[in-house]
Amino acid sequence: MMSGSVVRRLLLGLVLAALCCSAVDAQTAPEAGYPSRPIRLIVPYTAGGPTDVMGRLMAQVLSNALGQQSYVENRPGAGSTLGGRIAATAEPDGYTLLVATAATLAIGPQLYPDAGLDPKVFVPIAAFATVPYFMIAGPKTPAGTVAEVIAYAKTHPGKLTFGVPNGAPPHMLAAWFKNLTATDILIVTYKGGADDLADLIGGHIDLAIETSSVVLPRLADGSVRALATASPARLPEAPRVPTLIESGVPDFLALSWTGLVGPPGTPQTVVEKVNAAINAGLDSPDLKSKLKALGAQGRPGTPTDFANFIAGEVPKWTQMVKLSGLHGE
Repeated sequence: MMSGSVVRRLLLGLVLAALCCSAVDAQTAPEAGYPSRPIRLIVPYTAGGPTDVMGRLMAQVLSNALGQQSYVENRPGAGSTLGGRIAATAEPDGYTLLVATAATLAIGPQLYPDAGLDPKVFVPIAAFATVPYFMIAGPKTPAGTVAEVIAYAKTHPGKLTFGVPNGAPPHMLAAWFKNLTATDILIVTYKGGADDLADLIGGHIDLAIETSSVVLPRLADGSVRALATASPARLPEAPRVPTLIESGVPDFLALSWTGLVGPPGTPQTVVEKVNAAINAGLDSPDLKSKLKALGAQGRPGTPTDFANFIAGEVPKWTQMVKLSGLHGE
């Protein structure tokens, strides 16, 4: 017969074991049943811009594939580092993800070093798409080709204006264009791509650089004019529009890209599940059709593929920031 002290020790051991099991279950259950509630996608720019367009497509893909609502939350500011910091410090449970671009992972942290964003902490999950850039002109711009822009800028220094989202890739590209062509064009900054596009259409600025996802619908309605693309070859969606290289600006090649990354510590099970959902979406005829209409190219692949892609892109944009001489405010 066991003594009372032995019985008490056994009971205590059983209670502690049960508590440990409960703690383990509490930690693993959200992953096992993921997702059990809506997923928030942080877009670090204003609504209506190119990053927002891609973010909303990704949210739709995840909603369809995972059976839970996914939604975009726009958190612009400080060259996209505000939204990046919100995502980086979120709980690593898969319910807050960042719509990642070169802006947040390469440009913003350099322009705003005091923002406290270390892009290397993010967990790459899935690449989504690459999108070509267009150089476009407004209805009142006194130039119809890139060559005419360069000629006018040289004879009228400081008269032409470039509208760009502040600290975003188009900002870097506009500065790079000025550097390569040795032209004096005034850069006017905006909170987001939708804002500079509105002023371009309204005739308040002369030039902009935007992605095909934003430009192609505007070409169809005639509200903007495409001068050139930053792609290596002409686009099937706009075969009459020359490349910037064709237009006399050597080596001007750049693509916008988007994907999903998670906060540090995001579980591998979540990474794999979201990655599989994005890849399945990219294989669907519906999404392929939507991306084609935007001039975009889907980029299915593994999380490692996306990590390697980021590793190749970040140095390029980092160097572009240095060449531009830009600094955060």
